[in-house]
Amino acid sequence: MTLARGVCDQSQRQWLGAPAPAKLNLFLRVTGRRADGYHTLQTLFTFLDYGDTLDVMVTEDGSIGRQSPVIGVREEDDLSLRAARLLQQEAQVSQGAQLRLYKHIPVGGGLGGGSSDAATTLLVLNRLWGLRWEPWRLAQLGLKLGADVPVFVWGQTALATGVGEELTPLTVPERWYLVVSPGVFVSTAAVFAAPDLTRNSNPVKIRDFSEGITGNDLQPVVERLYPEVARLLRWLGKFGEAHMSGSGSCCFLVFSTAAEAQQVKSRLPSDYRGFVARGRQCHPLFHEV
Repeated sequence: MTLARGVCDQSQRQWLGAPAPAKLNLFLRVTGRRADGYHTLQTLFTFLDYGDTLDVMVTEDGSIGRQSPVIGVREEDDLSLRAARLLQQEAQVSQGAQLRLYKHIPVGGGLGGGSSDAATTLLVLNRLWGLRWEPWRLAQLGLKLGADVPVFVWGQTALATGVGEELTPLTVPERWYLVVSPGVFVSTAAVFAAPDLTRNSNPVKIRDFSEGITGNDLQPVVERLYPEVARLLRWLGKFGEAHMSGSGSCCFLVFSTAAEAQQVKSRLPSDYRGFVARGRQCHPLFHEV
């Protein structure tokens, strides 16, 4: 996928279209809790060839705004807007930007939609504003917006530790996934605040992961707080080993071929929404920005 230029209908200035891919957590362990209240994790992120699309147009008056509302996302909570304003402030840029977000990743689904939108904003504006910031510097800035933003900036499938910002590249097979949303928004804050959350898991050895040992420490809490997720996992479990991504609510099955994934997708109950996507080792902008 490449950065695509279009034309703004109103002013003939150019828009730049860029992808913001979804991610999956192939496993997630909560390994501790810091004095500041943040939890330490060990998780494996991989990207999907499915996601949101962000259009960006540079403005000369310094204003930053979005041209259309995003359903379910208030302007003050829009991470792409917050990312643009933070980069403008930190880099002391006089230019601004207008954003147009086409949302496909379910909100509150554990697929990193907001974080991916923020990272794509940083990557594209770094280029359009001519900043030439190194990815590590953008990733540090992104951490102020959310723990998942750095992996999208960094752009490679990675084992993440710390609060999610310590990244080690890891190659995994690019399998096919059926990802399904039960249509509920999961509050990540509520999940991490739950008293019954496991907070002392031993880290997974890479050898163990390669042998198929996975899991998600957040899943039991989410299933208790959100029965819809528990029902979805039971339904998916009829076709294979079902997993939950991040803090949910989206869950997934792993397949060797797209045809196998599509076959199960065709049997989804009407109250579930799902898509089939292939895992990708790198962010689509990894070699471009």
